[in-house]
Amino acid sequence: MFSGTYTPKLDDKGRLFLPAKFRDDMTEGLVITRGQDRSIDVRTSAEFAVFTEKFKNASQTDARLRAYGRMLFALASEQVPDKQGRITITPELREYASLKRDCVVIGIYDRIEIWEPQAWQRYTADQEAAFSDVQEEIFPGF
Repeated sequence: MFSGTYTPKLDDKGRLFLPAKFRDDMTEGLVITRGQDRSIDVRTSAEFAVFTEKFKNASQTDARLRAYGRMLFALASEQVPDKQGRITITPELREYASLKRDCVVIGIYDRIEIWEPQAWQRYTADQEAAFSDVQEEIFPGF
């Protein structure tokens, strides 16, 4: 399970140190791709394979699914972190997420998201009230 918030920086080559607590789960490989809300999505290769299987089994006649697949897979990058735990964010993904140097890396159960800091700040500010309101609706009695 991935959780927590971290603030690593991109180096001049677009490399990012994965938080140490995430590295062991990523040693067998990972897939980096376009995420929701202008974030970057990082999943283990095994988790991305599960996700891909669901996509493959969905109706390819649905134009929305085809468009989603194009957006998702076109920028996907398969990688293995280097010995120092770094991954490379491609120029296209850095542009998509407006990443320059500072980043926010968050763990979300089965994946990691990478955000531009101000975008993450705006997102969390916008979602705070909804987070409080929706808990009872999604998890009654929790």
